[in-house]
Amino acid sequence: MLVTFSCSAYADITMFGDVAVHLLRLMGHSGTVPGAILADDVQEALERLVDALQKEQRLPEPDKSEEEEGEPVISLSHRALPLIELLEAAAKAKCNVMWDKNN
Repeated sequence: MLVTFSCSAYADITMFGDVAVHLLRLMGHSGTVPGAILADDVQEALERLVDALQKEQRLPEPDKSEEEEGEPVISLSHRALPLIELLEAAAKAKCNVMWDKNN
């Protein structure tokens, strides 16, 4: 499953479903897809996400054996960057953020 995040102030962001749901939960959302955050709540969701990602960065590095055939492990913080930028743009423009499944 893929999940696409959208708002009128930024380009759409598409992520793998498991990563998207995890990030939604870090924002304080239930992780339900589809869903939305109202404009008034975007700043709070952004702050929760950034705080949670900073706490996760303090955890030990993943074991190198988790890499698949030489592929590097991409951190959750790195995967979250496009979503953080979308949330920042939405907070600045005071617009809703929505997400839905892609098949």
